Amino acid sequence: MNSENFKLCAKLIPSSYVQQGENARKSQEHKIKTLLEHRKLPEDGWDELTIEFLLQELAITDSNNFPGNVGAGEREGRVASSLVSRRHYRFSHGIGRSGDVTAVQPKAAGSSLILKLTSAMALDVIKLTGVRSATSCLVLPVATGMSIVMTLLAFRHLRPKAKYVLWPRIDQKSCFKSIITAGFIPVIIENVLEGDELRTDISEVEKKIKELGEENIVCIMTTTSCFAPRVPDRLEEVAKLCKDKSVPHIVNNAYGVQSTKCMHLIQQAARVGRVDAFIQSLDKNFMVPVGGAIIAGFDNSFIDTISKTYPGRASASPCLDLFITLLSLGSKGYQRLVSQRKEVYSYLAEGLSKLADAHGQKLLNTKHNPISLAMSLRQMEGGLNVTNDGMTQLGSMLFTRCVSGARVVPPNATKDINGYQFTGWGAHTNNYPCAYMTAAAALGMSRDDVDIFLKRLDKCLFKFSKKNNPALSIVETNDEERNELAEK
Repeated sequence: MNSENFKLCAKLIPSSYVQQGENARKSQEHKIKTLLEHRKLPEDGWDELTIEFLLQELAITDSNNFPGNVGAGEREGRVASSLVSRRHYRFSHGIGRSGDVTAVQPKAAGSSLILKLTSAMALDVIKLTGVRSATSCLVLPVATGMSIVMTLLAFRHLRPKAKYVLWPRIDQKSCFKSIITAGFIPVIIENVLEGDELRTDISEVEKKIKELGEENIVCIMTTTSCFAPRVPDRLEEVAKLCKDKSVPHIVNNAYGVQSTKCMHLIQQAARVGRVDAFIQSLDKNFMVPVGGAIIAGFDNSFIDTISKTYPGRASASPCLDLFITLLSLGSKGYQRLVSQRKEVYSYLAEGLSKLADAHGQKLLNTKHNPISLAMSLRQMEGGLNVTNDGMTQLGSMLFTRCVSGARVVPPNATKDINGYQFTGWGAHTNNYPCAYMTAAAALGMSRDDVDIFLKRLDKCLFKFSKKNNPALSIVETNDEERNELAEK
């Protein structure tokens, strides 16, 4: 209500009560004014009532919610189910226009405003977590793989002769398939083993640039967040090489925003060399449903070029989810989550190391990977044979015990992706010295989650122990539980 309506209310009930309500309303409006003025993530998270108040105010400005509106076109934001309409807070026009996914829609002022504010807050988070020189970002309603496709397609007109994408090997299907989907030819750069870690072969990257010709290379696609024992690529060295050779460079930063180390690598790479764009997932970094990503960079015109490659309008759902989440968390809330994740990483590393020792295994030394950890599974190959559906016995045991996300990597896995044969798939290299399993300390994981995971993993590993010796356990497990496990 506006001030005039509050005055009218004071004629019906005591004015002191009305004044309290008006003051509360002004407090909400002040928060909204600050957001619109500064276009930055609020320091303190907002309460749900204020967020819903803003969403309702913005939804009213979309034409499908105008009282008495008559839609005479083919796309008028009509929604048959009131349940679906409420689920989307009555935003049904989506974002963008036919020629640009970031363009403002005449019919959807509220939706367009949410996109602009979400992009501004997302850029604020990116700067807050370490990439301070980033100048632009684009929130897209497609996940990381398709966002990489759009980034690659943006180079098609800029580098018409180019057809090769240099790709330091990372055994994750979507980033490899993105190259194929974009219509380019992947050039796989095998990693080099340094201790337990798999690292970028810079000399091979340089060799391929010389061999293929700079003008024929679309870009080099590096990776920050990855499963151990692979570690983030040598971004600074690649960036310097790209700058010297005038070759574009994009970074697959899928779940790297939650790691200040990954973000620092991108910042340093941009400082000393060339980084055209870096792409990150919404669900992994901000704990929202799957379906969105952020493309960020240091050149506004290039990010704008990417936005123009998206044909037609787009769903506003991922953007709306991020908008609500960022307002709920505020900068303090997000920084707290990032800090907690670091603590959980150390806690998981300590616990996994003790568990590995108890079972005659080893926590692999992958100090350059700030999110993922790997534990060797030597002398357990009998239970690690890959089935037709890609599962291993140990992996299946963990999954049936409600442990998701842990990856068991046997030494004999192969994979065919669009005609490209990979040996040792999952290990990021043809012949890693041992079988292993990985676990990640990702955003939102708690110490309690770690404790439960280690206890269940211990029980599963006991089944593979040569001696089935209860002394191998570091977790208290009674005889009845062990007998039950042995029977399984």
